Amino acid sequence: MDSRFMELGALLDPGRPPNVDKSAILVDAARMVTQLREESQKLKESNESLQEKIDELKAEKNELRDEKQRLKTEKENLEWQLKALSPPPTYLPHPPAIPAPFSAPGQVVGGKLMPFVGYPGISMWQFMPPAVVDTSQDHVLRPPVA
Repeated sequence: MDSRFMELGALLDPGRPPNVDKSAILVDAARMVTQLREESQKLKESNESLQEKIDELKAEKNELRDEKQRLKTEKENLEWQLKALSPPPTYLPHPPAIPAPFSAPGQVVGGKLMPFVGYPGISMWQFMPPAVVDTSQDHVLRPPVA
């Protein structure tokens, strides 16, 4: 029994001299057990709070995954709508072998409508000066006609 107290005393305080009172060893052991229980309780609480945080992050991750899928579907729908709204590529018909004299673009020539030949697919407003494109004063400069 004395050897067990000596082992316990050596575990609690390795620098302690071997001839120490048994009651002091028991008091130190009780203090150490109490301290370890408190530390264990703190670690359990920390573990629980971390587990709650993990659950919150998992829920947020699932929400973000759902939002990503929703946005991806919305993007695909918008791309599909854009593709449906964009005009198909236009092909200009061959000019007639004998052009009609003084025919204006868009007039009927030889029973067929002649399209205006310009720059297909290129918007020309971007090459105009900003003062010409500015529409902020249109209601003053050009009042509506009733």
